[in-house]
Amino acid sequence: MDVVSSSESGVPEGYVIRSVRAGEWREVRELRLAALLDPVAHLAFLETYEDAVARSDAYWKERAEGAAEGVRERQQFVAETRGDGWVGTVTVLVEEAGVRDFFGEVVERRQGHLVGVFLREGHRGKGVGEALFAAALEWAREVGVDRARLFVHEGNGRAAAFYRRVGFVASGVIVEGDAGRELEYGLDLA
Repeated sequence: MDVVSSSESGVPEGYVIRSVRAGEWREVRELRLAALLDPVAHLAFLETYEDAVARSDAYWKERAEGAAEGVRERQQFVAETRGDGWVGTVTVLVEEAGVRDFFGEVVERRQGHLVGVFLREGHRGKGVGEALFAAALEWAREVGVDRARLFVHEGNGRAAAFYRRVGFVASGVIVEGDAGRELEYGLDLA
C-alpha cells in the first residue's frame, strides 16, 4: 500500500506513506536504531539501542519480511521523503481473540496493536504522524480488525497527546512494567 501526498490522501507534500518491502531490512534496522536513540526511547520502547545494534542481519531480514507488504498478521508502515529517506514508522500487529498478548493477558477480541511508533525530529508536527496512523488503521480495517490499541508510558506525555489527537482514548487498562506504568489507549474501528 503506497499513499502519496495529495489533497485527498491527507499525506503532507513531499512524503510517501507505504508498507515496508521484504528486502528493506537495512532500512528497517537503521530506522529502528535511530528510534532507540531518541531521548524518550527508554519510555517508548521495550528494547535498548545496545540490544538492537547487536542483533544479526538474519534477525533484521526476518523482521522486515515478517511485517512486509502482503503479510496479513502484521504490517510495518513507513513515511519517506526523497531527501531524508525513511523518517517515520508504525507497525500494526494483529492480535487474535483468545491468545495471550505480550503482557500475558488474554486478548478479548480481534484487534490491531500499534507498536514501534517513531517520527524523526524535524518531521514532527507536520501531519506525517497522522498520515502514518491513517494508513495503519486503514490496513487494520482491511484485514478485518474492528479495534486498535496501543500502550504509552505514563511519563511519555508527547506521545499520549499525539494518540489522543488521532482519536485514541485511555481505556483504563494499566500494566505495571519494569520501567513504570503503561496505559492502554484504544480506538473503535467499526
